[in-house]
Amino acid sequence: MNRELEYMFVQSARVWIPDAEEVWKSAELTKDYKNDDASLQLMLEDGTTIDHKLDPKTKNLPYLRNPDILVGENDLTALSYLHEPAVLHNLKVRFIDSKLIYTYCGIVLVAINPYETLPIYGTDIINAYSGQNMGDMDPHIFAVAEEAYKQMARDERNQSIIVSGESGAGKTVSAKYAMRYFATVSGSASEANVEEKVLASNPIMEAIGNAKTTRNDNSSRFGKYIEIGFDNRYRIIGANMRTYLLEKSRVVFQADEERNYHIFYQLCASANQPEFKNLRLSTANDFLYTRQGRSPVIEGVDDAKELRTTRHAFTLLGINESYQIGLFQVLAAILHLGNVEIKDRDSDSSLIAPNNRHLTAFCELVGVTYQDMSQWLCHRKLKTATETYIKPLPRLQATNARDALSKHIYAKLFNWIVEHVNKALVTNIKQHSFIGVLDIYGFETFEINSFEQFCINYANEKLQQQFNMHVFKLEQEEYMKEQIPWTLIDFYDNQPCINLIEAKMGILDLLDEECKMPKGSDDSWAQKLYNTHLKTCSLFEKPRMSNRAFIIQHFADKVEYQCEGFLEKNKDTVNEEQIHVLKASKFNLLVELFQDEEKATTPTGQVPGTGGRTRLSIKPDKGRDTSSKEHKKTVGCQFRNSLQMLMETLNATTPHYVRCIKPNDFKLAFSFDPKRAVQQLRACGVLETIRISAAGFPSRWTYQEFFSRYRVLMKQKDVLPDKKLTCKNVLEKLVQDQDKYQFGKTKIFFRAGQVAYLEKLRADKLRAACIRIQKTIRCWLARKKYLRQRSAAITIQRFTRGYQARCLAKFMRRTQAATIIQKYQRMCVERKRFRQKQAAALAMQTILRAYMARQKYQALLREHKAVIIQKHVRGWLARCWYKRCLEAIVYLQCCIRRMRAKRELKKLKIEARSVEHFKKLNKGMENKIMQLQRKIDEQNKDNRVISERLVSLESSYASESERMRGELGRLRGVEEDAKNKANQVSSLLEELEKLRKELSVTQQEKKTIEDWAQKYRDEMEKMVSELKDQNGLLKKEKDDLNRMIQEQSQQMTEKMTRAIAQETQQLETDLNEERSRYQNLLTEHLRLEEKYDDLKEELAHSKNVSKPGHRRTDSTHSSNESEYTYNSEYAELEDGSRVGEDVTRGMDTSLTLKLQKRVTELEQEKQSLRNELENKEEQFQRARARDDAQFRKARGAELEYESLKRQELESENKKLRHDLAEMRQSLLGGAAASAGAPGSPAYKVLLDQLNASCEELEVRKEEVLILRSQLVSQKEAMHHKDEKETMTEPSVFAQDVNKLKDADELKQAYVGLKDTNRLLEQQLQTQRRTYDSEVESLRGELQNVKEENNRQQQLLAQNLQLPPEARIEASLQHEITRLTNENLDLMEQLEKQDRTIRKLKKQLKVYSKRIGEMGAGHTEGQTSPGQMVEEPIHPVNIPRREKDFQGMLEYKKEDEMKLVKNLILELKPRGVAVNLIPGLPAYILFMCLRHSDYVNDDQKVRTLLTSTINSIKKILKKRGDDFETVSFWLANTCRFLHCLKQYSGDEVFMKHNTSRQNEHCLSNFDLAEYRQVISDLAIQIYQQLVKCMENILQPMIVSGMLEHETIQGVSGVKPTGLRKRTSSIADEGTYTLDSILRQLSAFHSTMCQHGTDPELIKQVVKQLFYIIGAVTLNNLLLRKDMCSWSKGMQIRYNVSQLEEWLRDKGLMNCGAKETLEPLIQAAQLLQVKKKTDEDAEAICSMCHALTTAQIVKVLNLYTPVNEFEERVSVSFIRTIQTRLRDRCESPQLLMDTKMIYPVTFPFNPSSLALETIQIPTSLNLSFLTRV
Repeated sequence: MNRELEYMFVQSARVWIPDAEEVWKSAELTKDYKNDDASLQLMLEDGTTIDHKLDPKTKNLPYLRNPDILVGENDLTALSYLHEPAVLHNLKVRFIDSKLIYTYCGIVLVAINPYETLPIYGTDIINAYSGQNMGDMDPHIFAVAEEAYKQMARDERNQSIIVSGESGAGKTVSAKYAMRYFATVSGSASEANVEEKVLASNPIMEAIGNAKTTRNDNSSRFGKYIEIGFDNRYRIIGANMRTYLLEKSRVVFQADEERNYHIFYQLCASANQPEFKNLRLSTANDFLYTRQGRSPVIEGVDDAKELRTTRHAFTLLGINESYQIGLFQVLAAILHLGNVEIKDRDSDSSLIAPNNRHLTAFCELVGVTYQDMSQWLCHRKLKTATETYIKPLPRLQATNARDALSKHIYAKLFNWIVEHVNKALVTNIKQHSFIGVLDIYGFETFEINSFEQFCINYANEKLQQQFNMHVFKLEQEEYMKEQIPWTLIDFYDNQPCINLIEAKMGILDLLDEECKMPKGSDDSWAQKLYNTHLKTCSLFEKPRMSNRAFIIQHFADKVEYQCEGFLEKNKDTVNEEQIHVLKASKFNLLVELFQDEEKATTPTGQVPGTGGRTRLSIKPDKGRDTSSKEHKKTVGCQFRNSLQMLMETLNATTPHYVRCIKPNDFKLAFSFDPKRAVQQLRACGVLETIRISAAGFPSRWTYQEFFSRYRVLMKQKDVLPDKKLTCKNVLEKLVQDQDKYQFGKTKIFFRAGQVAYLEKLRADKLRAACIRIQKTIRCWLARKKYLRQRSAAITIQRFTRGYQARCLAKFMRRTQAATIIQKYQRMCVERKRFRQKQAAALAMQTILRAYMARQKYQALLREHKAVIIQKHVRGWLARCWYKRCLEAIVYLQCCIRRMRAKRELKKLKIEARSVEHFKKLNKGMENKIMQLQRKIDEQNKDNRVISERLVSLESSYASESERMRGELGRLRGVEEDAKNKANQVSSLLEELEKLRKELSVTQQEKKTIEDWAQKYRDEMEKMVSELKDQNGLLKKEKDDLNRMIQEQSQQMTEKMTRAIAQETQQLETDLNEERSRYQNLLTEHLRLEEKYDDLKEELAHSKNVSKPGHRRTDSTHSSNESEYTYNSEYAELEDGSRVGEDVTRGMDTSLTLKLQKRVTELEQEKQSLRNELENKEEQFQRARARDDAQFRKARGAELEYESLKRQELESENKKLRHDLAEMRQSLLGGAAASAGAPGSPAYKVLLDQLNASCEELEVRKEEVLILRSQLVSQKEAMHHKDEKETMTEPSVFAQDVNKLKDADELKQAYVGLKDTNRLLEQQLQTQRRTYDSEVESLRGELQNVKEENNRQQQLLAQNLQLPPEARIEASLQHEITRLTNENLDLMEQLEKQDRTIRKLKKQLKVYSKRIGEMGAGHTEGQTSPGQMVEEPIHPVNIPRREKDFQGMLEYKKEDEMKLVKNLILELKPRGVAVNLIPGLPAYILFMCLRHSDYVNDDQKVRTLLTSTINSIKKILKKRGDDFETVSFWLANTCRFLHCLKQYSGDEVFMKHNTSRQNEHCLSNFDLAEYRQVISDLAIQIYQQLVKCMENILQPMIVSGMLEHETIQGVSGVKPTGLRKRTSSIADEGTYTLDSILRQLSAFHSTMCQHGTDPELIKQVVKQLFYIIGAVTLNNLLLRKDMCSWSKGMQIRYNVSQLEEWLRDKGLMNCGAKETLEPLIQAAQLLQVKKKTDEDAEAICSMCHALTTAQIVKVLNLYTPVNEFEERVSVSFIRTIQTRLRDRCESPQLLMDTKMIYPVTFPFNPSSLALETIQIPTSLNLSFLTRV
């Protein structure tokens, strides 16, 4: 310990010393402290040096200051030194410098009243804190509310929020914000808007229970505990309110600058209203009860407007207009009663003048007789055992009785209102749990303290005891969890003080006993207190100078109470006869107020609070004697009982504490009075929390945090793989005292001050390292500078010393003589000069100042006149400039026309040179053509050889005649293909002939161009020499003109660009706003529809439950089917009217009317927006139509090319037919040559059969064409015709077979012909591929020639502009490059030819091998003539051509529900996305729709579209949280919408279609309206998709973007030791940036698999990036621990990773990067310098995407992580605010994370042909028929 003290109390160490004004003052040690020193040498912040004496007995040293980097922490317990000055300074820094009003102190939230409206309570802030752990965000009342709400939901335990503090500290506002948070986050469980009713109770309670005091304009003069009830889904279902200790005395008396309760002033301000005429009210100054404080008006408050708010709240809570008027009537009667003047009749009696105006008004308002009330106001009844006496009252007692009656009536009214508010907030739904909000008075001490202060401080003693026990319990739980040895912490227990007040024979007990005495008085009660407690209790004292007061030592301070009035206030008596008069009133509300008088335990109502839920009894308890006073409880007894009930409630809940602090007594904004703050901190228990924390181990670090922070204090050998063991070893070396720290399971626990000690060690280590680096660098710089200076000095010395030696003697001689003369002369001159200068200076100042003023005036005048002159001169100059430009342009036109002629000449020269290259190419092409011709001849020879061999092989396959029939059909198809392919040779030959002609033409053109180029070259050389002279003259003028034209064009271009950009941006902004408004309306409409559906379901459910004879469904009916199966629309229409009537009848009338009106407005606005959107989209489509013209031209060229290819195929088909005819002739010739060979007669038969087959094939083709045209109209006839043809075809073939005499010969001929055709087919395919490749290569060569020609022309043009020497060099260089390129091209062609030769050789070997095998097989298969082999006859299969489908699907009407069920409701998106084509359900639905349109069935079209839309809505309603489902149906809905557009028949959409797709367009119905409905549905799905993705990404964003340390080692952990609420930290995995990127990739890949439009994916990604940026920035703005330089680097790195992801996915142009701009600028703001005015200017220009509030917030939150960093000064922040004050922007601090960009669905046609779509069997759609 001594070592540590010696290390900490050294020179420059900072400490806190007591001060009378500032409570604590900072000082710095100027000398090291030694153990035997009796004082400390200190220097204050103002530079004053003092000698601070130490207590000689205790030798207690002053408190040490925390390091600057710990100042301003979110949690006071995170400070290393935990003591009062540290707490006070931390609060002051946060409140004054950072404008932060909330600070944690362990489990307590300290809230300082800013006396200024702050923008930190909006819905955006509530959403930011929702779902966050306490400690993750900056301190806030919303964080405490979220903690309570989360623990209630997770732990299934009721919660309490205890808000306490002085009057004016902001208790009521804090409680109000907590309730607003619950109402916003949870919502209500019913449609009764319970959360609105809970919030509506606030203005009512403020009106009747709040008043203006000297400390607060809206001070709560009662305590209240509101229980907010929740159901099992944790939604608000109701609330209940308990009230405590209403300050009744304020009704009849107010101190100076105070007011009565607000409701009285609200009534007086609204006295001129018609409904209040009968109340006979006037201004507040006319009534005694409202004018005593002489401050009837609160600045900035409109009492009449507040009354309207109060009445609206009454209406919302179910208190109707008649009851409200009744309440106001009672309140007005109280005011009139206060004005009743009671006069003295004599010394012992009093009277009221007859016909007193105010008493008359009172009696009329409350419905009692004037005589009875005037009688009992001045008399009272005394009862004895035998008689009853009426005793007159003196004036003073009568006045007190009048005031007591007023207080009693107001208390009854207060209780009645509280009870009815509770009735309005109660619900029939079972309460599952509740959160209580206790808004109760804090510890009070005034100059005169009475009974009210005693009860308040008694309640605070009980609450403080409960608070201490709870803090102690939490500390113990933390220690036990970390398995740290638990030692009992000594903390202040105020049980003795509580016993003094409430125990037997305590203060309250003696007070009740004295109240029962007949002649009890305050003096006798005081004497009893002295006798009982003065000597027995140390907490009770007697003042020295008073016998009517006593002192109690409370936990916060000593308080002296005056005994006067204790007994009277405890009794709280009211004249019973006055009560009887009021009970006999004709005013029903007043009678209702006093109905429970017999059951009341005191004549007052809720004065110190009944403590429970007050229930008004309708019938009085007649069995109890109302006049028996022994059964009445005193105020003190009631308060004690209610307080005991409150403590039981709080002990049964988990408490959360909010301590409100009042910073000053003058209500100044952001002004901090340390004295007042310390008083309240001591009184509210904050310092006790600090003391309990400091007694243990307040600073707690995880092992990883400790290792990261203090790695610099470790040596390399100390670092072990086990971080925990490493930390233990290092701590044992750094801190010798083992009691200063403890090792837990996951954390290291430090005593107070140890973190500061370690920080000092770390800072010293870093400072030593910095000094060492600086020393080395400075040494090197200094030595370098020294050597340079030494060399220069030696040089200078060498030249100057000689001169100095020569001048020295002369100088010494003259100096001595001159010195004597100068001494006297200078004295005289200087004296005279001084006097002259002094006189002249005064005269000159006068003249000069006058001259400067005149000059300044003249300058301003000249400047003003110069501006006028400039205006006219500039106009004249502009006109002159325009004329010169016009002349220059005319001259330029002449020059340009001359240049064009020159360019034409150059072009002709270039064309001349290009002819030579064509000649060279022509030679190579002729060689290639000859080679190709040679190859064709060789192949023809091979074909003839093969044909001759086939003739010899045909005789061996005659036995296969039966099988030939089956193969004959295939042969026809092969024959047709062979004919098509054979024509390619002729087309190639034609193309080669064309190429030869082109080459010849090119050669001639080249020769012509060369001749012309030579001639042109000679002429140009002459012209160049002539133009050189002119060029010099024109160059300058040209440059001037060019510069002027360029400037003018640049200005005009910039001007036009800006104008166009502004107009475009404005149009885009307007369009986006319209889309956003329209889509928001769609969302609202959808929400109302869902609410209506829910109401309908609830009503139907309630009907089913209430009716015993309802119809049951079949038990075998599956639940899924019942959920998904649709009823018919007719049934819905029939039931709709009945259900609508029931819903309207069951709903609240006002809600129904409001909803109907809202729906009507939304529909009208939706229609108008839809019209505007359609107009804008039409304009956009017209603009796009112009851009699509070029695409149509290109498409036309492609169609021409396709038609050309068809012609080529037809020519190939003809060629194949010709080859087949030649083959037949050759076969016939071969047969004639070998007439004697076996089977020769069969050849003729075979040829006849082939001819017949060909003719039949042609006939069949014509029939198919005819049948195709008649397919739709004659479907049934077609079926019969097909059957007839199928029956007749075998007979024809049978006749042909009968003609054949020898079956074996037929079989052999057929097999041979089949093999021949197969070989021919293969050869033709090979030749076709070869020819195609050659043609493509020739085309490529031709293109290369054209490109080379263009390049040569460009080079020629460039060379002609060069001088002759450079022209020759450029020509040589170009020729070398050209030859090199040609050489490379020739090498590539040679390699290609080699590869082709090798390939052909391989094919030749394969063919030879096949021919050999076939020959061997034929030899083996031959049989002798005498042998007959019987083989089975195989049936002949004739293939039928596939139907030509029209891309439609037919279904029956009754199958519509099955179609919807299988295709939408029961479809699994995962399997469809992986296995089937994207958008398949959309295509199937559209094909079904096409068939309904084709058959002109409008009902079928309507029901199909309606069922589809409703089914998609239903599946999304059930599985709307499943991303894959929502993404899948968004893609299919968009595809369905595109199909409706693509096949609608509109020219705008048809231009992208093929001719076949245009044939499939809808012909009967215009579905434009349905397109709009489906577009709206797509918008809803898109918004649902965004919400679904947001819910998935939300937990990852903060952890991945802010908390995770992506760059290891950059973000040094700050030594906060912040203790998060362990109960609020859920066991969740830590997300990283990679998690976000993986999730984004998963989103992207899933949408791509589903076939989502690329433009739509871009919009989704942009929205996701906006959410990431907004959530990250919002958390950054609400987390002080994240605003540091290193965190800015981390954020920028994370943003760069997101941008890299965009690049990888090709989404950089989707606008997602721009949405991250605010986050990027916030990260840059954390890293830039923040000191000088230049830095402020740079920040203002850099942070254009951030608002002023966000910039100031980041600067206020900026927190140094290391001691070497500096905080942002307050003056710098003020400079920033001054520079940015002219910005026009939203004052909102946080970005709107719920904002969704308006979505558009650009038209994306599909190239997929509908007729090619196949329906997989897995979809179970077998009932659909393709048409």
